[in-house]
Amino acid sequence: MELNPKLKEHIRMVEPYVPGEQPQEKVIKLNTNENPYPPAPGVEQALREMDTDRFRLYPDPAAELLVKALAKEHGVSEEQIFVGVGSDDVLSMCFLTFFNSEQPILFPDITYSFYKVWAELYRIPYACPKLDQDFRLVKEDYYQENGGIIFPNPNAPTAVYEELDFVEDILRHNSDVIVIVDEAYIDFAGESASRLIEKYDNLIVVQTFSKSRSMAGMRIGYAISNPVLIRYLNDVKYSFNSYTMNQTSLVCGVEAVKDQAYFKEITSKIIETREWAKSELTKLGFEFPDSKANFIFARHPKHDANELFEALKREHIYVRHWKSERIADYLRITIGTKEEMEALFAFFRTYMNQ
Repeated sequence: MELNPKLKEHIRMVEPYVPGEQPQEKVIKLNTNENPYPPAPGVEQALREMDTDRFRLYPDPAAELLVKALAKEHGVSEEQIFVGVGSDDVLSMCFLTFFNSEQPILFPDITYSFYKVWAELYRIPYACPKLDQDFRLVKEDYYQENGGIIFPNPNAPTAVYEELDFVEDILRHNSDVIVIVDEAYIDFAGESASRLIEKYDNLIVVQTFSKSRSMAGMRIGYAISNPVLIRYLNDVKYSFNSYTMNQTSLVCGVEAVKDQAYFKEITSKIIETREWAKSELTKLGFEFPDSKANFIFARHPKHDANELFEALKREHIYVRHWKSERIADYLRITIGTKEEMEALFAFFRTYMNQ
């Protein structure tokens, strides 16, 4: 159906974000940076014991139990935690709440494509300083006048981690605007910027349960900041949806946070597999920036990335590939179990010896 052109003038149209493929059949799934191991045992037990009669009631709009668990884990007050439906929801809420200047917000040219989608959706001007040839942020590019800054650390899809003094330098040079550090992969990397929150009132740190806590399907994300900024975030949330978190996610989220021993065990296992995978990829002739995430961003100088991507897919091995100019030669490979990675490397050896 063709809409009346006048009608279309009043419709907000954007080019949507395209998520990674979610095949429903059994495959080796190394394309969306999910955790290859199950959630903490307490999560399964909580699901078994859940009182389904509670489902007829609205969930706690303040997500108090989960907020309390996260505050204790991070050593901050409950007023410094904001919880949302995955970090995507939290970040989108941050865009809506804090990026309201006529000056452009700044984020890297190679990063999550949904930053650009949200900026266009909310009519926020933006500029994208280029990463250098090693896929690192150039901190001086963020000294210019702006309406706010957001960048992931480690970055995606590059897996490059910037040390805390680098982050602090950007904060110091941007004291009049909000700086959001998106830390979806921080548990595989180094120190979190959350330790800088007491020092900088313009800092918001966003984290997720989707990677290190094996709960991508539950959709739990959260922000850590000072109480004033968190209050502004809640004001916006309550303005359009008071009940963002469902009963099941709240209960399971608490159990995931409580089991720190399991969390550390699984995170260490993934880091160990990642370091071994780097060695195997190097032996196969791949090149990549040093990964500090649960994935590796790799290219092979003798093999076309798109052809590799399609060949892998035919063998039911899913990785991620983009056709964007600066990264078209690269594949983003999620760290799976040791067995899954061995299957990937076996495919590469066969493919490259044809």
